[in-house]
Amino acid sequence: MPFANPSPEEIKALLQRVKTIAVVGFSPKPGRASHGVALQMQRFGYRIVPVRPGISEGLGETAYPDLLSVPEAIDLVDVFRSGKYVPEIVDHCLRLGIQNIWMQEGAEDEASALRASAAGMTVVMGRCIMRDYKRLCRE
Repeated sequence: MPFANPSPEEIKALLQRVKTIAVVGFSPKPGRASHGVALQMQRFGYRIVPVRPGISEGLGETAYPDLLSVPEAIDLVDVFRSGKYVPEIVDHCLRLGIQNIWMQEGAEDEASALRASAAGMTVVMGRCIMRDYKRLCRE
């Protein structure tokens, strides 16, 4: 059975209940999509936790090399990495008990999405979190 995203109503409810978003693959470069989307989500009121090796800070927040290094609770993981890295990211989410993962366009892995869903996670794949927030939550 192929993966199917939650309904627009379910995505809206997800975006309304989460507060802290870990952005895996965050770029410190303002011209990159991960930076721009994270900045916009921060402006919409979300706490952003940058996750990227080699940086110590992003958008005024402490950055971490991987999800396992983040010392606080994460409500949603927003993935900006190639699909080949998604299985390990899902493994980390499951190990940490994170309930929600968003695989941005270009960061898709259907087998991982199905595995995460089967484990009880809410999974959104192949969509832009910022565009969905604007469309669904700023009516």
